[in-house]
Amino acid sequence: MAAGWTLLLAAAALAAAHDHDGETDTYRVSIGHLFLLSCLSAGNHANVTWSRGGGRHPSLPPGVEVREGMLWFLPVQMSHDGFYTCEKRDPSGALRATFRVSVSRRMCPDPSEDKSLFLEVPGSLSCKQTEIFNLKLTRSVRWMKDCRPMEGGGRVTVDDGGIMRLSAASQGDSGNYTCLVDVNVDGRTYSAARSIWVTVDKGIEDTLAVKPEVVSPQDQVVVVEEGARVELECLASIGFSEDQETFMYWTVNETDADGHEELRHSWHFEHQRGMVYGKSTLSISNVRRHFLNVPISCCVLNPGGFHEGFVRLQEADHRALYTAVALGLSSSLALLLLFAALVFFRVDLVLAHRKLLRTYSKRAPDGKIYDAYVSFLPPDAPRSAETESLALGVLPEVLEKQHGYSLYIPGRDDCPGEAVHDVIAATVRRCRRLIIIISPETTPPLNGRTEGQLCYEQKVGLHDALTSNDPRVILVEVGGPVDYSRLPESMRYVRRRQGALRWRSTRGANRSFWKSLRYHMPSVPAGGRRPPSEPSHRQDVGLFEGSLMRNSCFV
Repeated sequence: MAAGWTLLLAAAALAAAHDHDGETDTYRVSIGHLFLLSCLSAGNHANVTWSRGGGRHPSLPPGVEVREGMLWFLPVQMSHDGFYTCEKRDPSGALRATFRVSVSRRMCPDPSEDKSLFLEVPGSLSCKQTEIFNLKLTRSVRWMKDCRPMEGGGRVTVDDGGIMRLSAASQGDSGNYTCLVDVNVDGRTYSAARSIWVTVDKGIEDTLAVKPEVVSPQDQVVVVEEGARVELECLASIGFSEDQETFMYWTVNETDADGHEELRHSWHFEHQRGMVYGKSTLSISNVRRHFLNVPISCCVLNPGGFHEGFVRLQEADHRALYTAVALGLSSSLALLLLFAALVFFRVDLVLAHRKLLRTYSKRAPDGKIYDAYVSFLPPDAPRSAETESLALGVLPEVLEKQHGYSLYIPGRDDCPGEAVHDVIAATVRRCRRLIIIISPETTPPLNGRTEGQLCYEQKVGLHDALTSNDPRVILVEVGGPVDYSRLPESMRYVRRRQGALRWRSTRGANRSFWKSLRYHMPSVPAGGRRPPSEPSHRQDVGLFEGSLMRNSCFV
């Protein structure tokens, strides 16, 4: 179809850029315009001479001059009407040609070309002023119809090469079209003009029977479910008219679709950009097994020829879907299990990570002396044997000797010589953690008060923990459940935010306790701790002896 359309347009548009009169070419121009006349195809090495009147008048008229082998009319005047002859000499020989320049007094020159456009079909007009465009000068192109400015709106466009395009020609588009090219030569603006006479014919369909062509489908595959309902569409280019006899039909595996009760088809014409298309729909009410993987053809036939397009029905393969769903579920389950494992084994993972870091790195200086301050005596209350055993015996045995932590324990590490409050506050602030051991003996109301009392180091540590999170507080419950409602609000807040560890005296029941306690403790640096009994530690803090500290808790 495309080849036939091209040949037809070429035949319809075949017209010279100028009229031929025997061996003389006639160029139609009008006064006041720039005009360039070239001597055939003169090369760069050719010697070109011009004369007027076939050599009878060698001199050229005023306003006409030769530049680079071309005749320049600057601008055209009525006196320039006549014949001009050029002689070209080059190594291949000599050539002589005569041209007629016909000058008109009209504002727009007479048409140099006739061109036909077809109704409701896109068309284009070329400026064809090759000599002007080859000058490589700044220029602007404009078109006029019947010597009036064009008013085509969105239907008319002009590109940089001067080609004017019509989106769809109408009967009113017939007339004389003039292409004007404005250029600046020697500081002066000139306009070069050339006219084309355009005729809009009734329609191209009267001159050509176009071979139909199926636009879609073309070797298409449609995935379906057996037993489902499917509709297949076919679009075919018919030509330029509905008047020519056209048929559209379907075949299934080279048998007519009308022979299958599950198949129904229909078709109609559609118009798009001046062309006529046929659109057919094949409805399959029930996709049966014998419809799968066989050629289903959409056929179109008219006086211009025959064409068909193919489509195949392919049963849906759900294996990929099942695989994707299985992979998605497996990935989700794996992530869920990983998250659960991270939560469940969080303590073990952190401890293992610390152990690895302890092997290869050292702790950065933080100005702290001890890893933890152990506070365990409730004020004005008798000491619990289990509390004292945990604080003075069990914690040092496990944390210091087995895991290398440095603990400050009142009653063991204090020394005399300093004011009680200042020394306690300084010592607490030089510890990375504050371990507060609580027992049920801490909570009963004493002396008619409704809340239990705190040691001074507990007050200092809780205040610093709540304001700056340093030191961090670790609550340890000993001897059974603790009634926090009878303790100060600061203690209850810490309990609500991070919970408490519970110590059981039963043998072998505290494995998780030690893991959790080490998890809340800081990491141990490479090389372990310095023993807290070293003089450097004791002299830094200068605390009272144990007998004084054991009675230094305040309300």
